[in-house]
Parts: sequence; C-alpha cells; structure tokens
Amino acid sequence: MTGLPSGAEFRPPGPLRSGHIQTILSSSGIRRRLLPKAALEILDGAEHVLIDGGDGVRLTGVYTAQKRQASSRGLAVLFHGWEGSVDSTYVLQTGSRLLREGWDVFRLNFRDHGDNFHLNEALFHSCRIDEVVHAMGDLARRWPCRPMVLAGFSLGGNFALRVANRAKAAGLPLSYVLAVCPIIDPSEGLYSLEESAPWFYRAYFIRKWRRSLQAKQALFPQHTYFELAELKQGLRGLTAALVARNTDFESLEQYLDGYSVGGDILADMAVPGTILTAADDPVIPVNSFRQLQLPAHVELDISAYGGHCGFIQGWDMTSFTDDYIAARFNAVASGRLAARIPDLASP
Repeated sequence: MTGLPSGAEFRPPGPLRSGHIQTILSSSGIRRRLLPKAALEILDGAEHVLIDGGDGVRLTGVYTAQKRQASSRGLAVLFHGWEGSVDSTYVLQTGSRLLREGWDVFRLNFRDHGDNFHLNEALFHSCRIDEVVHAMGDLARRWPCRPMVLAGFSLGGNFALRVANRAKAAGLPLSYVLAVCPIIDPSEGLYSLEESAPWFYRAYFIRKWRRSLQAKQALFPQHTYFELAELKQGLRGLTAALVARNTDFESLEQYLDGYSVGGDILADMAVPGTILTAADDPVIPVNSFRQLQLPAHVELDISAYGGHCGFIQGWDMTSFTDDYIAARFNAVASGRLAARIPDLASP
C-alpha cells in the first residue's frame, strides 16, 4: 500500500529492538507515566455509555466526539486486549491520536472487563462474539457517522477480525478493520505461553485473570464459577476447568477452536483490512500468520520488531501503531485506499 507506513519501517533504537522489552513496556506503568499529555486527550469530554449486546447482555464503553474539524472523518471503534479495558494505555494513546485526526472514537469494554463485571451474571469467554457483533450494530445506529472503522489489539484484534468476518451477514456498515498482534490460533498461543515464552508472561496473565475471576465471584456469590483448587491451576488447567464449568463446549480443544481465525477462516471476509504483527512477538507465534489464507483486500504486514502490541518508537513511549492506524483510517476516510482496493466500500 504505497504511501502508507509499513512494518518494515519500524526500526526502534538499541535495547528497544528486544521483543521482550517491547512487550513488557507495552502495558507497563512506566509507559503510562512517561507518555506526553496528548496521549490522554481522549479522556476530555468522554461519555460513558451502556451498550446493547443482545439477549439482555449489557456492555460498557466510552464515546468521545472530535472537536478539531467542522465535521468528523467517521467513527473509529477500538477493542482492548484480554484483561485490558477502555483505559488501557495503548487504547488511550491510539484513541487520542485518532481524535486529533478528526475521528469520533468509541472504546468498547468486553464483558467482565473494565467496570462491567456486575452487568451480566454469565462469565466472559473468548467465544462470546455474538454480543460484540450486536454491540457494533448498536454503535452504528447510535452514531451513524461514516465511515465506521475498527481496530483491535491482541485478543481484541482477534475479536475485530471475527466481527469483520461476520459484518456482511450481520448488516454492519464496517468499512475497514485493523488488527494489531491478534490471536490467530488459540491452541498454538496457549502452547506458546506454556512452553516457549518466559515464565513471567504466564505469571502476569494468570495474576490478572485470577483477580478478575475473584471480583466476578464476589459480585455473584450464588453462582459457582470455579472451585478454589481450580483457581490455583496454571493457564491450561484453569481454562479447561472454566470451560467445563461455565460453557457448553465439550472440551478445551473445541473451545479454543471456537475463536480461531487461523487457516482459511478469513478467506471470504468481505471487509478490507490489515493485520499488523511482529516476528519477535513472544506471545503469538508468527508462523500462525504465515499460514493464513486471506483475500486480496486484506493486508498482512509482519514487522521484524515490535514484540506483542509494543511497537514503541523511543523513550518517550509513543507507539508506531498510532501513526500506522491513523494513516490507514485517514486513507479510508479520504477514499485513497478505495482507489487501490476496489472492495473498500462498506458492505
């Protein structure tokens, strides 16, 4: 895509070329403290709203209207990663950049993320795509500014791709999707965390997950989401126990397959888009991306550096993904991408 940033251009200095340092810094408190004030602009004038997920499901999110231009470029929706929220540093940073570019921005919390543990008794799991698709329809009706574009990070990138894959059938007016380091094959991802990635990644994820599960249990004491012995297990054991206790899936493998976007699952996706990942991502194996079968209007961009959702450019903690996402979204709004990709019209 000529004239747009590419992953090959991302060349961070010195120590920031480590995928582990990129990954650790991506969600660290250090990054949030060092970010310029402009990265928190999205918080000014933000409107907290309840979103309809269908079948009685309620989700939360935050809408911020742009004030830089006479009219908005469109509606940009952002999805956080697993155990993140609308207030995750990378979501705030990207949202603030898009706001300055003239986009209205909506940040969506998945079930049991952020402030919405109390809204739905049933537990979050990664196959709950129907409620997210329904929520996107609610957003499209409430804020009809077009084009409507979507970006997601990690598990949020996986959700974003599945939303785009269902957009045409669901009647969603989605013009473009961009996924940063999305989970492709959950079975491979779980194996990677268990066998390949350093121990501190497992410790980080399971600590946050246990804390969320305990918060959910405290709100719904009448419902047994887990036994204490199950909560003490590792990632695979706890996932298997929760799947068996809280879902209709017959096995852990069936559950993991349920939210895979690997192989040819995205081959017929009607919505144009981009998948950006890094070859040095220690969490999501890069081979999963190389095995994808994608339509011509979906771009796969594998950077040599970036870690997992890092892409941090320097010691000011700003991210290359902000430039990357903003450039592509702006090209959608101006029609420049449509000129090169005939399918870039809304379904």
